[in-house]
Amino acid sequence: MRQWSFHNPVALHFGAGVFDRVKEQIGQRQWLLVTHKDAPFAPMRDRLLGHVHPPLAIADAIMPNPSLAMLQHVCGLLQARAEGIDVIVALGGGSVMDTAKFLAAGHCDFRSVACYLDGQVALGGRALPVIAVPTTAGTGSELTKWATIWDPEQGRKLSLNRDDLYAEAAFIDPELTASLPWPLTLASGLDALSHALESLWNRNANPITRSFAIAAAGDVLAALTRLQVNLDDQDARSMLASGAMKAGLAFSNTQTALAHNISYPITLDYGVAHGIACSFCLPEVMAAAIGADDACDTALGSIFGALSQAPQALRRRLTDLGIAGDPAAFGIGGEAWRGIVADAFDGPRGRNFIGARDRFPDRSVA
Repeated sequence: MRQWSFHNPVALHFGAGVFDRVKEQIGQRQWLLVTHKDAPFAPMRDRLLGHVHPPLAIADAIMPNPSLAMLQHVCGLLQARAEGIDVIVALGGGSVMDTAKFLAAGHCDFRSVACYLDGQVALGGRALPVIAVPTTAGTGSELTKWATIWDPEQGRKLSLNRDDLYAEAAFIDPELTASLPWPLTLASGLDALSHALESLWNRNANPITRSFAIAAAGDVLAALTRLQVNLDDQDARSMLASGAMKAGLAFSNTQTALAHNISYPITLDYGVAHGIACSFCLPEVMAAAIGADDACDTALGSIFGALSQAPQALRRRLTDLGIAGDPAAFGIGGEAWRGIVADAFDGPRGRNFIGARDRFPDRSVA
C-alpha cells in the first residue's frame, strides 16, 4: 500500500463572527497591520482597531500582485518600526497575504528577502508570526507556506516558500466577503476552483487532499451559481468561503499544477486577473489529465459526471459564469498561446501535473 501524509499547522477558525476573536490571538503583542486603504476595508479596520490595542504600524500601500518595487517601498516605510514588531496581522486578499509573508520572512528588511529570492543568500532566523484574516474567498494563501512575488521589470514570477511562513492562525469569516462585487467574487472563487482541481490531477495528491478537493469543487461551483443571481445570498457566501478553505487545505499539501503555470505569464504579460487566468483553460487541462490516474478519474467523475463529457460539462459551467474559453478573448494569439502551454508543461508546477502534452486540446486561433 502506498504511503502518504498530510500536514497543515495553521490554527484554523471558521464561521460568522470569528473575526472578533482576532484580538485574542494578538494578545499583548506589538503588531503590524497589513491591509488595503480602500474604502471597503475601512469598516473592517475600524472593527479590529476598536477591539485591540493600537498597532505599532499600519502598512496599507498594498497593490494587487505585489511587486518587488512595491515591497521595497513598503519596507522603507516600516524601517523605523520593524524591530519592535512581534506579529503581523494580514487583513485582505491574496496580495495582502503575500505581502505579509514577505515582510514576515525578512522582518521587514527588503534586501535580505530580495537576495534570497534571487538565490544569492540564505535567509537566516525565523519569520515573524502571521495572523491571516482573508477578506476574499479563493486565494487560500492563509493556509499555505508560500507567497507569489512579481518582478514585472524583468518579466519574472518569484515564489517565496518556507516552512515558517504558514500562518500562526487563520480566521475565515464569511461575513467579511459580504460586500464583494461580482467580478471579484467570481475571480476569487475560480481561483479556489483551480486550487481544488489542480490538487486532483497532481502527482502529490493523496486520499485526504482528494477528499478536500472534491468537496471544495462542489461547494465553489454551487455557490458561484447562486451568487451570480443574488450577491446577497449569505448562505452561498458561507459555502464559497468553506469551499475556498477546503481547496486551501488540499493544495497546501500538493501545490498547484499546469493551469497555474499557464496563468503566470497571462497575468504578467496580458493583465488578466489571476483567478480568471488560471481557470479559463481548466477544461483543456482536465482533458489532458483524464486517463492518467484512476483515483483522479474517480474524483473528477464524482464532481462532473461521465468522464467522457466532464471537460465539456466544466466548459458549460464556466461559460454560464461568463468566462471565455478562447485565449484570443484575452488578447493571446495562437503562437503565443502554444508557447505558453509548452513552457508551462516544463515549469515547476507543470511537472506536478499527471497529464500528457499530446492530450491537451488546442483551442487557440492560428
